[in-house]
Formats: sequence, C-alpha cells, structure tokens
Amino acid sequence: MAIETTRWEGADFLDTPEEIAAYLEAAFEDGDPKLITHALGNVARAKGINQLARDAGVTRAGLYKALSADGDPRLTTFLGVLRSLGLTVSVHAAQ
Repeated sequence: MAIETTRWEGADFLDTPEEIAAYLEAAFEDGDPKLITHALGNVARAKGINQLARDAGVTRAGLYKALSADGDPRLTTFLGVLRSLGLTVSVHAAQ
C-alpha cells in the first residue's frame, strides 16, 4: 500500500510578523543568498504578492521574477519588501 502525501507549503505557516521575522532570520543565519531569496518568496506568497508588490513599489511580475529560483532581487526591492512587511534589517559584528 502506497503512502499518500500532500505538498507542504511553508507560506501556509507564516501568519504573524514574529513568525515571518524568525523565518527570515534563520535564512540569514544560513547565509546562502538563494535560500534568503526563496524564504522571502515564501513570505511574499503568504502575505499576498500583489499587495506586497504595490507596497514595495515594484510590479507583480517584477517581484515574482526577483524572488524566483533564478532571481537576484535588487537591494531596493529587498528593502522595499521588508519595509512593506513591517520588518527592518540590522547588522551585527560576526563572532
């Protein structure tokens, strides 16, 4: 008998600003730009990419492209998305 599985979608579990911040913080701790972009894409889907794109000052298509697997969002896009989510970035000295 085969085991039935369902697709797991991380965006379904990003409901609060605290959950989103913790998720993105973990991606930053890893340090892989592709993982950070992927995580930001999951957050964008969780919050609604259309409204997020408007709030960030980019087109929906532009945001999809920037946050795709091959995407490399510009710093202005990245900061605009974070601002739209009510998040900020802080920098600390490496230990």
